Amino acid sequence: MTTLLPEPVLAPADNRLTLTLSEQERREVALLATQLAYTAPRLIDDPVWVEAARELSCRLPHRVQEVIRAYRHDPGEDGILALRNLPVVEEELPFTPAVPDSVEREAAVPAAIAALVALNLGEIVAYREEKFGALVQNVVPVPGRETSQSNAGSVPLELHVENAFHPHRPDFVGLLCLRNDRTRTAGTLVTSVRNTLGLLPEHVVEVLGQPRFRTSPPPSFGSGDSGPVHPVFSGSPADPNVRVDFHATEALDEEAGSALTALRDAFLRTARTLVLQQGEMAFVDNRVTLHGRTAFEPSYDGFDRWLHRTFVNLDNRRTRGRRPGNGSVLV
Repeated sequence: MTTLLPEPVLAPADNRLTLTLSEQERREVALLATQLAYTAPRLIDDPVWVEAARELSCRLPHRVQEVIRAYRHDPGEDGILALRNLPVVEEELPFTPAVPDSVEREAAVPAAIAALVALNLGEIVAYREEKFGALVQNVVPVPGRETSQSNAGSVPLELHVENAFHPHRPDFVGLLCLRNDRTRTAGTLVTSVRNTLGLLPEHVVEVLGQPRFRTSPPPSFGSGDSGPVHPVFSGSPADPNVRVDFHATEALDEEAGSALTALRDAFLRTARTLVLQQGEMAFVDNRVTLHGRTAFEPSYDGFDRWLHRTFVNLDNRRTRGRRPGNGSVLV
């Protein structure tokens, strides 16, 4: 199965779940984020700081909370929430990191923005084996990893559900843009099962709903096996959840392989590209929407594409046994 993606058509997210902040709302968010960034101990992963972020998230502008609540209830056909005109200021940014496993540890305004919005949607979480369990992670190109199927690469990234191999996948993935690439065209490829299901024959849908697939974890999780057998579709047949990574999911028989190919083709037919610019943040509903990346050419001059990534769960009780001390990191 090839990992090359066709050139997609640029398109915005669902207008119903897209909000451009007014200048007054932008100032309000800037004040909250600055207050949070300077809240002791100014360490993002510290439980005291996370608690402060949770409390301050309740003070986000009313319209922001309103659209987040609507998205939480129903992510729409695309499964995308987009917020624009957030207070990310170029002059206040350091150089784009260019090291493997880059994360944010010390609080700064952009990371505070990402945390505030994430905690208004649900509970921010991370995985110990992934980027050291940091709650705010950097998605940046890394020299020498251009061709990797990871957030450090710059070639097309295959469509996937985040952590498709994991029994406790995040419900949402947040991406806050600090910088786009120089051409301002690098984007996040998105496609929803809600837009795709009707393109699939009934027998293909039936096969995808059966446990005839495996998804391998990345080396960082170090399990040494190919993961448990699982279906690709689960839940309501009319509105299923999806679990697949077209780079890491394999079919266990020929018929399942044909169904997986048909699914990928259908997803590519409905795919769009969300091109985030500075100060724009998108959430992907990881239960119904796959995402990937278009190709771009990094320059490694300190001004490359830079996103802050966060993971959000709606119900932390599901993972209580995997989070020591009722913290934010799954082990």
